[in-house]
Amino acid sequence: MEGKKGKKMWEKVVDVKEAKEQILFSVPMTITNLFYNLIPLVSVMFAGHLGPLQLAGSTLANSWATVTGFCFMVGLSGALETSCGQGFGARLYKLLGVYLQASCIVSLVFSMIISIIWWFTEHILKLFHQNPEISKEAALYIRFLIPGIFAYGILQNILRFLQTQSVVVPLVIFSLLPLLLHCGLNYLLVHCTTLGYKGAALSTSLTFWLSVIILIVYVRFAKKFEHTWRGLSMESFSYVFANLKLSLPSAAMVCLESWAFEILVFLAGIMPNAEATTPLTALCVITETMAFMVTYGLSAAASTRVSNELGAGKVIEAKHAMGVTLKLSIAFIAPVLVFIGFGHNIWAGFFSGDSTVNKAYASMTPLLCISIFLDFIQGILSGVCRGCGWQHLAVFINLGTFYLIGMPIACLLAFKAHWLVKGLWMGLICGLFAQSCSLILITQIKKWKTFELSHGDIEDLTPI
Repeated sequence: MEGKKGKKMWEKVVDVKEAKEQILFSVPMTITNLFYNLIPLVSVMFAGHLGPLQLAGSTLANSWATVTGFCFMVGLSGALETSCGQGFGARLYKLLGVYLQASCIVSLVFSMIISIIWWFTEHILKLFHQNPEISKEAALYIRFLIPGIFAYGILQNILRFLQTQSVVVPLVIFSLLPLLLHCGLNYLLVHCTTLGYKGAALSTSLTFWLSVIILIVYVRFAKKFEHTWRGLSMESFSYVFANLKLSLPSAAMVCLESWAFEILVFLAGIMPNAEATTPLTALCVITETMAFMVTYGLSAAASTRVSNELGAGKVIEAKHAMGVTLKLSIAFIAPVLVFIGFGHNIWAGFFSGDSTVNKAYASMTPLLCISIFLDFIQGILSGVCRGCGWQHLAVFINLGTFYLIGMPIACLLAFKAHWLVKGLWMGLICGLFAQSCSLILITQIKKWKTFELSHGDIEDLTPI
């Protein structure tokens, strides 16, 4: 009897069916995201074992590539979370393949622009007063990543195309296979050819292209996509500008938040005791990034469920899906916070054997737990915004909360109040809190409706 009572109480708190669907969706998405993110990190590990200079160069190059390229491509693909998600919910299956192609065209154009920036990396880094030798090594490394940025943009678009159709379980295998091959390819190019250091970067580019080929073959030959993928179409060019209305704000959403974390590391580097504050801040940023990978799956689930329901004209169900995701976040975040709270010495030990750094990191864990909790909330609500097509509103929220609230407070507390890294993180918490509150307010007062997916001829298409 008690078991049945407990079950009924749980069902009152959470819609078990909806929760189960979202868990089965979010877990594979989290694993997939982790595997794809490990690809460039594995290359940095191989390059780093060649020497201290190569470690510094590859680390700087990977950070620069993430800030200027990879984050931007992830953001651009966010347009498909709205268009493909709502299109699938509305059963306008023919349009999904067209949206995918339009988004790939946009990604390829911006890849060209990014590749030019990457080619002149050495000069740009010197303008930021980076070490000349490290800048030269970073520039050499990133030039061999240039082919990879084109593949990465396409890869992210295909992932969103599949995500919005709730095709996620096969992605675990399709991301694990390239990662495993990538480890072997790194060893081969770095240690068995004359490429050496350059081989590590080249292997990342080759693995991203391999990942794209695997997904293209899957979409082309799997019967489940016979309605959503009808082959290449010139019609996609007419949807490019409609895609830009969503993709540019989506990219700005992601980049504004990502850049805020990089700014914290930069600010730590200009503190009096930079040798201690920089690694401590970097370790905190890494912790936040790894924790957000758990959030990523739930964010994708929220985006997909909301966009699908809105596309089907089910506003109440869309809001209900958001509520379930927010409740699930508590179950997902609890083990992360427990690990950081009680296992911080183990985690810090993976990155540093310095007891001073580890002790300082331990003092940061209460602030980290608060920021990670807020990051979970805003991550889910950002997914809801992408599902609803509210990216343009989220851009202004991120700009205001991080750069008009978070960063000024961080600077005041760190440099004027002399709270150093703790001051930086308190400023970040203020920004995240303001961001979360703003996103909650938007979801409550904004009218939920289907985004105008195309340039006016969508109503002429007959659902399958």
